[in-house]
Amino acid sequence: MRGVPSLITDIRKKVFTEVARMAYDGGDYTKAEDLPYVIVPGDSPLHRESIFLERAIAGERVRLAMGLSIRPVQTRSLMTEGMDHAAIAEQYYEPPLINIIPYACHRCPTNQYKVTENCQNCLAQSCQQVCPRKAISFVNGKSQIDPDRCVKCGRCASACPYHAIIHLERPCMAACGMDAIGSDDQGRAYIKQDKCVACGQCLVSCPFGAIVDKGQIFQVIRSILQGDQVIAIVAPAFIGQFGKEATVEKFVTAMKTLGFNQVVEVAVGADMCTIEEAKDFLEKVPEQQKFMATSCCPAWHSMVHKLFPAQADNISMTLTPMVFTARLMKKQYPGCKVVFVGPCAAKKLEAIRENIRSDVDFVLTFEELQGMFEAKNIDFATIPASEINNEGTAAGRGFAVSGGVAQAVTDLIHETHPEVEVKTARAEGLRECRKLMTMARAGKYNGYLLEGMACPGGCVAGAGTLLTIDQAANAVNRYKKEADFTSPLNSKYRDTGEELD
Repeated sequence: MRGVPSLITDIRKKVFTEVARMAYDGGDYTKAEDLPYVIVPGDSPLHRESIFLERAIAGERVRLAMGLSIRPVQTRSLMTEGMDHAAIAEQYYEPPLINIIPYACHRCPTNQYKVTENCQNCLAQSCQQVCPRKAISFVNGKSQIDPDRCVKCGRCASACPYHAIIHLERPCMAACGMDAIGSDDQGRAYIKQDKCVACGQCLVSCPFGAIVDKGQIFQVIRSILQGDQVIAIVAPAFIGQFGKEATVEKFVTAMKTLGFNQVVEVAVGADMCTIEEAKDFLEKVPEQQKFMATSCCPAWHSMVHKLFPAQADNISMTLTPMVFTARLMKKQYPGCKVVFVGPCAAKKLEAIRENIRSDVDFVLTFEELQGMFEAKNIDFATIPASEINNEGTAAGRGFAVSGGVAQAVTDLIHETHPEVEVKTARAEGLRECRKLMTMARAGKYNGYLLEGMACPGGCVAGAGTLLTIDQAANAVNRYKKEADFTSPLNSKYRDTGEELD
């Protein structure tokens, strides 16, 4: 559903806008009690059976946007309960990151085959003939499936010439490559947090908007307003996300209007990452390790550590582009605050990962940033353009699209060591990533460079994006062509990576 306007995307934008507006208007968090009435106005529900339910859900969305937890339904509490702890100019986060609002869940059917009205009562009765458990009978001229006998093999659906049998699966479950979503005793979805890697694919797949990630909009704005030097480091997938009028030059103006001191493209960190990963691969594969996996995607990184711990040491130790760029800013501007702006929900966890000093103070998604633009009434059609530093190379900007990381590293190795053959394999989507790592564990990819991306299509398909995957990928490819240089070796920061590592 990425990039497709809907009631869900409209409500999310309203939530982010109102939280941002509350922060810019003095930061009086007690006004949050009124926000559900602003987000869901009038006296008629927009979609659900009750306007009171819609406002209750909107209230929880506001709390999550502030970084707070969902309130238990069993006890009475104010919507602003605990908000005084979150209404600060520092990072605030109550785990877990990805949450399901219970009373927003539709209790979707899970993994079942159902006969539709398309059944023609055909003479062949192919569905019945192929069923290994005799679960199909004909009642009143229609095929009928006995759920107690059905083993969900899908043979009946494949055999039906009229496609009258469909497979119903809970969308969030189908989207989760970690099998981290279960059902409670009331049929509502819940997240098994020990399995979740916060990729956010369930979030963008839920057609009822019941799944929400926590945000830091309020805290970022308070940091800006208290006078901190706040620098935005922006992932290359930003291009095109805010409409055709939002050129790079106008985007920089808009960001400064929000209060950011500077805007830096994370592609410069991607260039550093390319150089260091190329060195890493040349030094270690195959002498020290059988294969090397890229380090950039935090959900892929977490998946490997959770499901393939014996292979985790094969992940490159190189810092991610976000961390490289953040450390560069902290070195150049001591005391500054760094805000990573990108498409990814999982970056919010990478920024607070205990085993690495990320130097990232806050993380915003493109969706959340759009709310800030709305709160400040920014019109890209009318704002002036700013001068920009066109520092990222085409290789660094290409990290945003699946295959871009491996391509950048491979191209650099060919540039510096033309005699070295680099074999690569990649996967996008966590189910495919698991297959890739299973093959690697079995020795099928010895000597390879492996790229894993949790989102299908790469970072352009992250949970916090505003465009369809194809639109975003096309925009990034055009942005690559606007780079002054192709190779990371032409970057002014080519020798900086080792200093920051």
